[in-house]
Amino acid sequence: MRKFATAAALALGLAAPVAADTLQHVTAKGVVMDVQGVSVPVTYKPDGTFSLEAMGTAISGKWRIEGTRLCTSSEFQPEERCTEYPTGKSPGDAFEISGPRGTVKITINN
Repeated sequence: MRKFATAAALALGLAAPVAADTLQHVTAKGVVMDVQGVSVPVTYKPDGTFSLEAMGTAISGKWRIEGTRLCTSSEFQPEERCTEYPTGKSPGDAFEISGPRGTVKITINN
């Protein structure tokens, strides 16, 4: 039983960094979101803020990581929303995420 508990604790400890790896890259490197054919670069800062410019409008807000979800709020969207991100993604990888406003292609900057 003790070996099982130790193995389970190790597995959980090893799984946590894997689950958050994509978001670590996203927030360290930034991303380019493809929103209906428009490329929108997003920069995340270590202080928990982000900024982007879309169609000539600058937007800033706050971000935090909750497990495998990126939670954001901004002046454009004051209520916090959390979006599930896939695991195992690295700089240069592209993937799609779905939210209340549709699907968005995300590419992690190199």
